[in-house]
Amino acid sequence: MNDRQTILVAEDDDEMRRLLEEVLNEASYRVLTAGDGADALEQLGRHEVDAIVTDLRMPRMEGDALLAEVRRCRPDVPVIVITAFGSIESAIDLIKGGAYHYLTKPFRMEELLLSVAAALRERRLMQELARLRTAYSEGPTDIVAESLAMQRVLETIARAAPADSPVLLLGESGTGKELLARALHTRSPRFGRPFLAVNCAAIPETLLESQLFGHRKGAFTDARESRPGLFQQADGGTVFLDEIGDMPLVLQPKLLRVLQEKEVHPLGAREPVPVDVRIVAATHRDLAALTGTGRFREDLFYRLNVIPVRIPPLRERMDDLLPLLAHLLEKHGRRLERPGCAVSKEALDVLQRYGWPGNVRELENVVERALVLGRDEILGIDDLPEAIFARPRPSPAEQGPLTVAEIERDHILRTLRSVGGNKAAAARLLGVDRKTLYRKLELYRLAAPDDAGGPEPPQV
Repeated sequence: MNDRQTILVAEDDDEMRRLLEEVLNEASYRVLTAGDGADALEQLGRHEVDAIVTDLRMPRMEGDALLAEVRRCRPDVPVIVITAFGSIESAIDLIKGGAYHYLTKPFRMEELLLSVAAALRERRLMQELARLRTAYSEGPTDIVAESLAMQRVLETIARAAPADSPVLLLGESGTGKELLARALHTRSPRFGRPFLAVNCAAIPETLLESQLFGHRKGAFTDARESRPGLFQQADGGTVFLDEIGDMPLVLQPKLLRVLQEKEVHPLGAREPVPVDVRIVAATHRDLAALTGTGRFREDLFYRLNVIPVRIPPLRERMDDLLPLLAHLLEKHGRRLERPGCAVSKEALDVLQRYGWPGNVRELENVVERALVLGRDEILGIDDLPEAIFARPRPSPAEQGPLTVAEIERDHILRTLRSVGGNKAAAARLLGVDRKTLYRKLELYRLAAPDDAGGPEPPQV
């Protein structure tokens, strides 16, 4: 199940080292052992290691020094520290130093195994995310994901990409739904086959049916020759249906047939035509509400809503504003022959206070306008459009009183950020057990639980 991942155990106590080796071997891990930190570093230099379990107090090199060396030379390898001398202060110091988790003796072996499994899952996820970013860098992309909100979106995209299930991208206009659809296609087995996009709101109903499903010669007045539709043209690839909430009701049964039967029926054709495509749809509308009013078919909604992905608006991911600015200044600066331009502190303050109703697309327009009309290398407030000053981002006080749930969610999120996302450390600081924290994370959609209950083995 874990493909014999390798765990390096650094422990100077012979009996404890043999016990840890035995327990990890029984869990189907390959185990390397070391009697102290220096020996562990030598092992790390000779072998591929997926995670490290180390005692804190050891001769020659202690666990915290080993942790520092691992962070320096192999930052991708998670380190779990165990010790008989535990305190909240030392736990926080180790977590800040990069430890994945901290266990105080006596501990249950089940707790160690859960920590190892969670560390390995997180490492695999980070590796997948790195591969995703590498795939994006191989071609032009405007995806910037420094914020936790967008990182979670990219993680979901990475997980969904290998499958063939429909994906429904939900978000306001300008949030980059087509870019994410292309990223999904790039990471999927269909990469190298066509990616074709259509805006269901931009084409009249009569033309949209022909464009999507094709037609035969003579099917209507201007049909002088047969023409394959988008689904046939994208055979083997991906079709992106933008603004699916605006698709005419009369065409929705035909789309449902593509999803259910994997075939299209061109206008004027006697027989359906088989197609092999993956469908990614996007909308800024509330499809569930549209089904309630009869404007969107309920059966089609459930067929499309297999993997829903909510794209946060820019005002909810303001951590991305600065990297987005840097990316857009570089992108359009090259094109407009104005490389090296920057934004003044005063202008940046204005941009950070703005509500961005048009999201990333609006920010891109603002940057391009400033580069075209600005005269100096430093873009100032005079280079910004008047609308930027007229619509500031609402402050928390202006948004009305927060509910208890909103306060709790914010407190959990700030605590997670303070410990670098380490859930075990966050649970300690919040004064709750890990299972309670995981339930809260799932409730508030901050993260997916990576732990599960099980029998409790004896303590050691």
